[in-house]
Amino acid sequence: MFVNIVFILVYSCSGPIKRNTLNMKLSKQERANSASEKNSKSMCDYLLVFKNGNKIIIRVCLIFYNAKCVCLFQPVLMTGGNYIREGRDSSKSTCLVLSPQNTQEVGALAKILKLFEENEVNLLHIESRPSKRQHGHYEFMFECDPTTGNLDVATNKLRESCEYLQVILRNHNDNKKLGESVPWFPRRIRDLDRFANQILSYGAELDADHPGFTDPEYRKRRKYFADIAYNYRHGEPLPHVDYTKEEIETWGVVFKELSRLYPTHACKEHNHVFPLLIQNCAYREDNIPQLQDVSNFLKDCTGFTLRPVAGLLSSRDFLAGLAFRVFHSTQYIRHPSRPLYTPEPDVCHELLGHAPLFADPAFAQFSQEIGLASLGAPDDYIEKLATLFWFTVEYGMCNQDGELKAYGAGLLSSYGELQYCLEGKAELRPFEPEKTCLQKYPITSYQPIYYVANSFEEAKAQMIKYAQTVPRPFGVRYNPYTQSVEILDSKEQIEDLMTCSNQDMQVLIDALKKLATESN
Repeated sequence: MFVNIVFILVYSCSGPIKRNTLNMKLSKQERANSASEKNSKSMCDYLLVFKNGNKIIIRVCLIFYNAKCVCLFQPVLMTGGNYIREGRDSSKSTCLVLSPQNTQEVGALAKILKLFEENEVNLLHIESRPSKRQHGHYEFMFECDPTTGNLDVATNKLRESCEYLQVILRNHNDNKKLGESVPWFPRRIRDLDRFANQILSYGAELDADHPGFTDPEYRKRRKYFADIAYNYRHGEPLPHVDYTKEEIETWGVVFKELSRLYPTHACKEHNHVFPLLIQNCAYREDNIPQLQDVSNFLKDCTGFTLRPVAGLLSSRDFLAGLAFRVFHSTQYIRHPSRPLYTPEPDVCHELLGHAPLFADPAFAQFSQEIGLASLGAPDDYIEKLATLFWFTVEYGMCNQDGELKAYGAGLLSSYGELQYCLEGKAELRPFEPEKTCLQKYPITSYQPIYYVANSFEEAKAQMIKYAQTVPRPFGVRYNPYTQSVEILDSKEQIEDLMTCSNQDMQVLIDALKKLATESN
């Protein structure tokens, strides 16, 4: 069994370490000497000097198990707390995150490796770190090849001997023998880069029945927009797009027709925000707003941001973005031959339908609750959550002042269906997540059924309650300060959460006291 093991302890560092800034290997002589002893250990310090003058001292501890180890050290910036390496999401690897019962015991790791060897499991990558679940303990991550050996047997034996074990799969259905496995999900906002380009359809390619299929110029523009999305990375400015005259005219037709209907058909939250978008983001009949301007506006309102995407994402990936208050938005526009129809989401759908509501605090929180509920959820629950998203964020309706109003983006960006949904031709049902999530729906025609919410606040409370039914062995919490998702599955983490809640409660009590004093 060939095992690649590297433990790194950083003693001092001045300046950031960037990806691919160094590539270091042990010499052949060092490897030969170290491998000459069975179950030997080798430790050495390296002083690395970067081109920009930064220095770092790294201690590398190499463990050679059964004299069969090939060591290659390529330090990269790991995404704090996220165990899976960049670029391996679409692979069939399985990750085991575990904490031995006694991490301080000499040979604890060797015992685990022995178990993998006995079951002929090939290890692709190993990491260690201090445990976030219990102070003073350590955790190990093993990335395994599930196609070799008896990984299910090894996993069951590890459960018996470890204090904590979690199985993480990118593709949840790859191996059903591993027990309570958890599909991979992003832990930090930059992890969205890992799947943003894994689109299911469209992008630069078009189906034969697409209005622009036989238009070479339109297909060229679609490739231009797809390339923008493919090359985008989190933290970069959203690319500025120079739209053509024909594209602006198409936008103008849609903008003009929908603007006439909004005052009587759209919910009050949409009608409150829409004039602000006109004022702050250059929403006009003769101008297509830039994603960066709209994203900045939304961030100031609710913390939501936009990022470009080339086409349709899977339900799991799309919903995961909402957990971080990130909405994946297209930048291309529908074909000019049919300005009031599109078989796919386009910039009209995103900016006229979705963007205004993401500026409303209650709706933003409701959308994030759907995203948080999806993290680590089984596939059947992802389908249910996607259905809830469809009947709310896309095609939702609500009661306001005794009248029906539309708040779903699919309605607010469709001139025809925005009128149809209020004509009494479709069936209206109350929004009840437990029932709504089971309803089938068409995607190429007007909806025969719409679900009506009494308010966003009530819908949010219903979603929070429904999220509690998602079968996963942990809770999740979004940390807005670090833009990361925290897994809540230990006593220490719950205590930290209670401390934060107590601090917020003290702020609330102090504010109430001051208000009471002023009123007196």
